[in-house]
This record gives sequence, C-alpha cells and structure tokens, in this order.
Amino acid sequence: RTSCSMTSVVNTASARKSHSPEWLFCIGLSLLLLAGCSRAPAPQQLSGQTMGTTWHVTVMPVAGGPPAATLQADIQAVLDAVNSSMSTYREDSEISRFNALPAGDWLQVSTGFYRVLAAAIGIGRESGGAYDVTVGPLVNRWGFGPSPAPEELPGQAEIQQFLAQVGQDQLRLDGEGSRVRKLVPRQLDFSSIAKGFAVDQVAQQLEAAGIANYLVEVGGEMRLAGHSPRGDTWRIAIEQPDSAGRAVARAIRVTDAAVATSGDYRNFFEVDGVRYSHTIDPRTGFPVRHRLVSVTVIHPRAMLADAWATALSVMGAAEGRALAQRLGLAVYFMDREGDALRSSHSDAFAPYLEQGAGE
Repeated sequence: RTSCSMTSVVNTASARKSHSPEWLFCIGLSLLLLAGCSRAPAPQQLSGQTMGTTWHVTVMPVAGGPPAATLQADIQAVLDAVNSSMSTYREDSEISRFNALPAGDWLQVSTGFYRVLAAAIGIGRESGGAYDVTVGPLVNRWGFGPSPAPEELPGQAEIQQFLAQVGQDQLRLDGEGSRVRKLVPRQLDFSSIAKGFAVDQVAQQLEAAGIANYLVEVGGEMRLAGHSPRGDTWRIAIEQPDSAGRAVARAIRVTDAAVATSGDYRNFFEVDGVRYSHTIDPRTGFPVRHRLVSVTVIHPRAMLADAWATALSVMGAAEGRALAQRLGLAVYFMDREGDALRSSHSDAFAPYLEQGAGE
C-alpha cells in the first residue's frame, strides 16, 4: 500500500478569531491548520522529506530542551534510519537484503525491523489473512510498488501464479537471535506499516528529549501527545473521501494516541471505466472492490494504527466492523451507498467523536 492518511489538524472558526497567529501546512493529502495562543510560547514547527513523502512535527518547546536545528537533525536521522532499513526502493536496505536472500537462510536484522515484522505477522493472523506482509509481488504487479505500472491488467491465471508467492505462514522468526528467514521464496512489503513505525520512533525521540506536547506526522500517519498550541486537546479532521477535492467529514479530539486513515479514493487508476485501488486483497490477489472507502484507526501505537487501517480496508465494512468490535479497536468507517456516504464506528471510537459535529 502507498500510505496516505486523510486526517488533518483543524481549528474552529471561533478559535481562528480569538487566537493568533495561524500556521498553514500541507500534510500529505490533507491540510494541517493550527491556531496558537498569543500568550503561550510559540510552537516549533519542523518538516522535511522521507520515504518518498514528507514529514511534519509540531512541538511546544521546553526549558533546556534542544534547539530547533538540533531537533530537526535528530528527527531526520531517526527517519533516515527507518528508511534505510525498510525501503524496498533501496537495494542496500534490510528489507531488500531479506527479499534477495535464498529460502532457508537466516538474516540477522535490527530490533526495529524485527518488531515491525512480528507486529505485521500478528495482524495478519488476527485479520484472517486480510493483511499479509508478503503481498509485495501482487502490489508490484498491479503497479503500486517499485515496478513500473503494468501495460496490461493481469488475468486470473496470472494472479494465481502470484498468489503462490504470497503467504506469511512461510516466514520464521527467531526472537533470541533477532533473525528472520523464509522457508520458500517470499518478498516483504512494509509500505503499510513502516511510516507508522517511523512516527512512533520520532515520538519516542521527542519524549526522550523531555518534550511532552507534540504532533508527529509522516506521510499522513499521526501521533499526538499532550496539548495543542492552543492549550487544549488536539482536534483532528477526518477527510471526506472525495478524489476531486478536500473537505472535512468528521472532527475528533485525540491526545496521547496515534491516528491513521486508509482509503481507496486517492491512489488508484482506471481502465475502461473501472477503478483499481492500491489496496490489494492478499486473499484474492485483486484490488478491493467493496463499498468501504475510508477507515480511520486510533491506537496507542502508530505502527499498529497504520497496519490495522489497511487490514480493515481490505476486509470491507461489515467484516471490518465486526472484527474491530470484537478486538476493541477504535475505528471509524465510511462506505458508499450510491452517491451517498454512510459512516459508522466501533464502540471504542465513540469517546473521540466531537460532540455536535454530526455524522
């Protein structure tokens, strides 16, 4: 999956009137709008590029904390380390070395790589195969990975051949030695979890520097802690699932948690009037075709919010809602009924909904 979150930080009209100044940034495919209180210290706002996308961090500075230049360099170093480990676009990355490794051979990996792979396998099991970290060959065949876009769409016979190359059950992990191997040829793809992991790593780095109030965003995946520059809970806007524009569908309030959204309306292509989503179902080998168009997950860890947003997007509205409810996941769904959108959410998501915002 090419990760794109449809969430943004917003402020109310009244807040815009009573607070100044304002800062406007582009966050992936969304808008980040923060209103700061003139009596409070100005927040530090940092940004850069990583993993083929952008990152933004907003922090409230602390006495004795690192200067902005040091913080910028430290954040970039954290993100560069994740990218050098988990990017399939780099031949020297850990994931590329694993993908090139012969079946049966062990590869000793970094702690972060091991944690991400273990988490991905766990979600694969809990989702009944709707999420599979070995889906890379199918992602590439459909033109959503490092390989060029296909000139011709694959047929069922070709998809069956690719499905034979997918299956996390052929992976083996050795926790004591921090080693991984595959019993048969397999290709890993961390695109649906690496950005969330990177967000967690940056958040950990900020907290180690004594920073308690922050927003971290990488490619649309977010993690928030403490309070916003206004001094209140961070206010997040879930984007309306519309490929033609950007609008707010629902406002939520979040702190000390991560937010990730997966949707099928930004990254897709059309052939003969048929839309092919970047979200590939590893159980069928084809892009998803159901009515679920947006899934937003709130979780303490961005890595898991990121991966679960993809897993539930694959499953579809009914199956996804049932699993979210059973596991106690905080999830907000939007599915299309004709020209209309219908929203629903798990019980665990209800506390985050802003009162009076409507459905």
